[in-house]
Amino acid sequence: MNINDELYKVGLALHGHKCPAMPLGLRAGLAAMEVLGVQHAPDGQLTALVEIDRNHCSTCFADGIQVATGCTFGKGNIRSLGYGKFALTLIDNKTSRSVRVVVTHEAMRRSQESEFIKFRKQGTPASQIDSALVEPLIDQVLAEKTEVLFTVEPVKEIKLTPIAPHAFDTIFCAECGEVTVERYARVKHGKIVCIPCAEKI
Repeated sequence: MNINDELYKVGLALHGHKCPAMPLGLRAGLAAMEVLGVQHAPDGQLTALVEIDRNHCSTCFADGIQVATGCTFGKGNIRSLGYGKFALTLIDNKTSRSVRVVVTHEAMRRSQESEFIKFRKQGTPASQIDSALVEPLIDQVLAEKTEVLFTVEPVKEIKLTPIAPHAFDTIFCAECGEVTVERYARVKHGKIVCIPCAEKI
């Protein structure tokens, strides 16, 4: 894979800036799919459990995983576990087979010692860092052998608790008038309202 690969271009368009973590997520997702023998999920065929946290230094990792696997926050089949780790567990929902892919020490060390990361630690937004500092990192991530980038654990079975199906029934909040999915509606003083209106004093 290289920067001319369509998948990388889609990832960059979604993500918005050049960094090594998004393509690392692409590669992690592709590695997991290859081990499981599955394809990009157009619906909910797969579930991705990503071990990053909200303030994690490589949350960009998740965008690459979404593009590679088709597990997206919009479809509800990707979850952030909040462990602060650089790891992905991909689950084939039909068979319950899963694989965990973890970024290696070597791959992380190279990134952490880069000039790009030094600027990021100083608070410089990724989009404002000279491309010459980040593009070699991206090239390396895209071209590197899978076994150098990741430890791939043995396939195992994971049974997920089924999530509620998508709801299509809606109501209009009696207070703000906005459309709300019915199962999130609340009753306040005998009126059907949305959660924010229900919580207003």
